Amino acid sequence: MEGLRKLQAHDEIPFQLLLLADETVEAIEKYIYKCDVFVLKKDGLLIAVFALLKVDEHEIEIKNIAVDNNLQGQGIGSLLLSNIKAITKETFFKRIIVGTPDISHLQINFYEKNGFVKCGIRKNFFIENYKLPIIENGILLKDMQMLEYLIEQ
Repeated sequence: MEGLRKLQAHDEIPFQLLLLADETVEAIEKYIYKCDVFVLKKDGLLIAVFALLKVDEHEIEIKNIAVDNNLQGQGIGSLLLSNIKAITKETFFKRIIVGTPDISHLQINFYEKNGFVKCGIRKNFFIENYKLPIIENGILLKDMQMLEYLIEQ
């Protein structure tokens, strides 16, 4: 691993990786320019990305987190979450939130395994924020499950 690096204003946005966790470039562009974006490289290749949005002085939201398909299941996502927790603590935020489809049990389990707990539902999120319906495992996505992680200072 070559390490985690925060993208600068002149750096190219890694849309191909971001699209692993969001449906369209249009959807990503609604938030990405307001976020701090971090990338992880290995052997000169981008292998993972996450985007953090400051909600207020106490809270950060993970707007996108993705690991290259060929490298999933190797602990890289958990490593990214550890880095997000460290960044959040260093910058004195108290809470991290993240949302995922309420029917995405693998993602929900991933966050819970990493210390996140369910904290609410954003009703009709996918219907209101995407032009085309999104079908996952044969089910129309409607609601977003929100999860939180509280930072101990």
